[in-house]
Amino acid sequence: MEQTPKNKEFVIRYFNALSGVVKTRELIEEYVDDTNLKEHILFFDSVLPCYELFIDEMTAEGNRVVVLARVNGRHEGEFNGMPPTYKAVEISAAICYQIENNKIVSHWLIADQVSLLEQLGVSPVTA
Repeated sequence: MEQTPKNKEFVIRYFNALSGVVKTRELIEEYVDDTNLKEHILFFDSVLPCYELFIDEMTAEGNRVVVLARVNGRHEGEFNGMPPTYKAVEISAAICYQIENNKIVSHWLIADQVSLLEQLGVSPVTA
């Protein structure tokens, strides 16, 4: 099988494995070699415990997979000095993964932080 479809299947397995569960370092390291991504996942699992991941769209070429995704969770941990609000949040994001030997070796991520702050009640809702 060509590598591009294999990489897409890998990302689907990765999302399914991490969605809705406690994200331990051991679990993350089964899929990720990117230190920054590991720390990002652990941090957000402390803020939104057991957050769920959903793939809305995915495209791939070579060793890169780009995902338009949603994250659903409940704000139960401190977030940048803000105490838990216990509000449910949904965050949209675009993520590009570079995959080598069935591991994510680098990534970039753009998340809708304004919407997150609005949902937490920190920023007024914009029209």
